[in-house]
Amino acid sequence: MSYEQPGPGGLGDGDALREAERRIWLAAPHELADVAEETIRKLCGADAAEIYLTDYRMAYLQPVASGEAPIALAGSPSGRALATGEPVLEPPTTMSPGTRRLLHLPLSVLGNRLGVLRLTLPDLPSAEQRAELLDLAATLSRALEIADRATDRYRQARRRERLTLAAEMQWELLPGRVGSAPEYEFAGQLEPAYAVAGDNFDWSAGRDTLTISVTNGMGEGTAAALLTQLAVGAMRNARRSGGDLLEQCGLADETIFRHYGGRQHVATLLLCIERATGAVTAVDAGSPVIYRMRGGTAERMPLDRQLPLGMFGDTPYTEERFTVRPGDRLVIVSDGMHAAHLPGAGAAYEEEFLTRDLAESRLQPPADLVRTLLHRFVERHQGTQLADDAVVVCLDWKGR
Repeated sequence: MSYEQPGPGGLGDGDALREAERRIWLAAPHELADVAEETIRKLCGADAAEIYLTDYRMAYLQPVASGEAPIALAGSPSGRALATGEPVLEPPTTMSPGTRRLLHLPLSVLGNRLGVLRLTLPDLPSAEQRAELLDLAATLSRALEIADRATDRYRQARRRERLTLAAEMQWELLPGRVGSAPEYEFAGQLEPAYAVAGDNFDWSAGRDTLTISVTNGMGEGTAAALLTQLAVGAMRNARRSGGDLLEQCGLADETIFRHYGGRQHVATLLLCIERATGAVTAVDAGSPVIYRMRGGTAERMPLDRQLPLGMFGDTPYTEERFTVRPGDRLVIVSDGMHAAHLPGAGAAYEEEFLTRDLAESRLQPPADLVRTLLHRFVERHQGTQLADDAVVVCLDWKGR
C-alpha cells in the first residue's frame, strides 16, 4: 500500500494499519527490527525503512539492521526529530531514479529517547500520513523496549566500542536514562560511557513521590561496580519494602559494612520529592552535590554532608528539607566532575566551569543538558583520560 500524491489521504484503510501493528507486536524479539522495517516499508511504499538506536554516549544513532553508517545526533535531521519528539521531513533529495524524501520519526517511550525511524519516500507525505506513521512509530518504540529485555541484539547495536565489564554492570543497573510526568522531566547520563566503574544513578516514580539517588562507589573497575550494585540493591530493597530515605540509608550502610568492614564505602545523595507540593526530603551521605537553577541563577544547595554509606554500619543519618517551585531545575553532579582538576588548571572544575555551563545551558531540556555538560567536560580534558567517572542528573520541576 503506497503513498498518494500530497493531499488529505492517509496510509490506507484501518485494517492495513492494524495488520502492521499486529505484525510488529507478534515479531520475535531478535527479529523485530527486520519485521518492522519490512512491514512499514511495504505499508507506505517507501524505498527504505531503517531503525537507528542511540549509542551509550547519546552522541550517535546506530543502525540496527540496514548496515548504513551511524548518524551524528548533533546538527542532523534525525537528531532534531529525536530532540523535539516531532517528525522531521527533509527537503527533496536527488537519488536515482527520481526525487525522494527522507522522513525522520522519533522512537521514544515516556520521554526515554530510543532512536529514530528513517523512511525514504517517493512522494511528499500528507499531514494525516505523517500522523499515522508517528503513531506506528510509537507502537514500534514500545515493542522495542519490551524486546530489548529478551535479546542482546539492540544492546549490541547501541555500542560503538566494547564496554568494559564494569560499564556493562553499571548500565544494566540503571532503570532508564530519561523519564517524564506532568510534574517533571528527568534525565541522567554516565561518562565515560564505555568504561564507567563506580558511579551510578537510580530513580523511581511512585503515585505520590519521585525518588532519586546518585551513588559513587569507591575504587576502580569491577570492584567499584560490585560495591555500587550492593548499595543500590540495598536501597531499592528498603524502598520497595516501604522504607523512607533513612531506612534506605540504614540498610545500605549496614549491608556494605557487613561485607567490607569499613574498608570500602559509597558516597550517596538521596532525594524524595512530593509530586503534589514539590516538598523535597534529602539525605547527603557523601560527595555528589546538587545545584538549583532558579530565575537563571545556579546555586549549590547547602546540604549537611554526612558520612558515606558503609563506613561504620550504624551511622545515624538525618534528613533535610527544602521545596522546589514550578520552573526550578535541579542538577546533581558526582565528584568525578565537580571536584575534577583539568590538566594544567589550578581550581576545581566546579569553580572554573560548572556554574557557567549550567547558566549557558539553561534553555536546553534535561536530556540535552546532561549531554552538553558531559561533552564539554570531556572536551576540556583535551584528549587526556578522565581521572574518575562522572554522573550528571537533571530534573526540571513543572509542578501541578
